[in-house]
Amino acid sequence: MNTPLLLDGVEVSNQIKQDLAKRVEQLNHKGITPSLATILVGEDPSSATYVRMKGNACRKLGMESRKIEMPTETTTEELLATIQQLNEDDSVHGILLQHPVPDQIDERAAFDAIAIEKDVDGVTTLGFAQNAFNFAQYPSCTPAAIMAMLDHYDLPIEGKHAVVVGRSPILGKPVSMMLLNRNATVTICHSRTNDLETHVKQADIVVAAVGRPEFIKGDWIKPGAVVLDAGYNKGNIGDCDYEACAANASAITPVPGGVGPVTISMLLKHTVDAAERAQA
Repeated sequence: MNTPLLLDGVEVSNQIKQDLAKRVEQLNHKGITPSLATILVGEDPSSATYVRMKGNACRKLGMESRKIEMPTETTTEELLATIQQLNEDDSVHGILLQHPVPDQIDERAAFDAIAIEKDVDGVTTLGFAQNAFNFAQYPSCTPAAIMAMLDHYDLPIEGKHAVVVGRSPILGKPVSMMLLNRNATVTICHSRTNDLETHVKQADIVVAAVGRPEFIKGDWIKPGAVVLDAGYNKGNIGDCDYEACAANASAITPVPGGVGPVTISMLLKHTVDAAERAQA
């Protein structure tokens, strides 16, 4: 029976946070506390949980987590005004607008209102473009986490065929650009791709980011492929059928405990990076 390398996100996350703790301490000695402002519009319970987790992670490292809660009926104009205040606040180093926002809000306008030097979650159009051109300071956090995991485990990227299943602007598309910039050959697929199974079967690296539970089947995985499951669905289920995919993979991320913890660590890292740049 095949036993793949388990890509342990908790291990990778802890290593990143150990390095960050030293950097935060150095900033604290200079009178600077890296500060992440999180904006939560409405009362979505999952979003509230994510914001709380990010806040707890900040505090454990000695960072400031500033939580801004706005009512469900908030207008686009009110949200833009709040973001602008945070842009102008020198004590805030990173701004995170929790997705999704209520339907009446122009989410893209709100994301793009975030100053590029504070876009630590990599959600702005400008940040996406910089990532595509390979000079983004703060790429989207989940794609950055995926790349960090590949690097942590010394898994080769150059020359490999990567198949990304998913095309969201903060996951599927940016991770495709990051893999391409590292000299992988990249195929971008999605839920409407014809004959998806055939595409996935050709992959040396599979990134599952489609947002559907157990969508990627085990017999789609080429023997020896690396599987990175960025999905998180109800019941702690990823986008891959884990047991079946593990039977063929050479390395695989679990869900939970895979890409998720590293994603939060990358958000913290970007905020610390921003704090260091602001005082340089």
